[in-house]
Amino acid sequence: MTAAADRGSTTIADKAVRKIAQRAAGEVLPPSLAGAVRGSATVRGRRAGVALRVALPYPAPLSETARQVREHVADRTRELTGLDVPPPRLTVSRLAAGAPAAAPVPPPVAVGPGPRYRWSARRVPTALLLLVGTAAGATLTADVLRVHVLDHRPAAWRLRAVDWLSGHGPGDPAVTTGSLVAVALGVWLLALAVTPGRRRRLTLVTTASDVRVAVDRTAVAALVRDAVGEVNGLGAVRVRVRRRRVLARARLAFGERDDVLRQAVAAADRALERCQLRRPLRCRVVLVPEATWQPPLPAYGSGTGRAPADPVPPYGSGTGLAPAGPATGEPEGATA
Repeated sequence: MTAAADRGSTTIADKAVRKIAQRAAGEVLPPSLAGAVRGSATVRGRRAGVALRVALPYPAPLSETARQVREHVADRTRELTGLDVPPPRLTVSRLAAGAPAAAPVPPPVAVGPGPRYRWSARRVPTALLLLVGTAAGATLTADVLRVHVLDHRPAAWRLRAVDWLSGHGPGDPAVTTGSLVAVALGVWLLALAVTPGRRRRLTLVTTASDVRVAVDRTAVAALVRDAVGEVNGLGAVRVRVRRRRVLARARLAFGERDDVLRQAVAAADRALERCQLRRPLRCRVVLVPEATWQPPLPAYGSGTGRAPADPVPPYGSGTGLAPAGPATGEPEGATA
């Protein structure tokens, strides 16, 4: 019988793991959102890393739904592939209103303070820095090897660089300018290292300490806009979400301005509360009256001191009054 070491090995491609993870995520999500799952997978030995982009149903609690998706994808992929699959990195691309959740979930409960922002991996600056450093180091190393191994002359660019450096000191304007550029680049890299970066994403309350859920500001703005737009008397609504506050501007078409404003503020507060943001945002609603808007007439007895004019009864209605005379314009029988 052939020994186990001589039988070969089974390799699972990244594409296969990605498809299994996408299908597993679709098993938890509603059927209308299962086809929108996108992702990537990387297999290294017996371990596989998975990242997914999904659309989640609304108004289901996002943190609990995301936790169910991550756990199910990790368990299902681990079961079908035999690889060690940690919980995948999940990115919520959009919220689908009206799509029912796969199962009812309890409201989320905050666990610990958690981060206010999601930290960015800084892939583009890191890739650029590595590319420039690798290219410069490889070029210099290749020229040094040509000189010492193949006994060639140094490259012309290296000779010119040495000649230029030997003729310019620290007080030279070009050297000073280059130093300032290097200092600015260093400060920029330090700022990238100590700042979170993904400030356009707001973190949500989670039910587990190892789960971090974030939503884009545009999604929060869409939810607030839909909630404010349902208030009677309002037309077009524009919402802008900042790091610490929300500004909603709505067009007032009809109705009492103060009452509509109170309803709009209450609707916006309810929408933000349902978002379960870890850091609450201050909300401000501004109403801009339309050109055709008119304040409603005050009701009789509302403190205006004026009674509504009595309608003139039609002639022959049993009041005993004749129509107004042609000269005086007063009905007959009127008392002074």
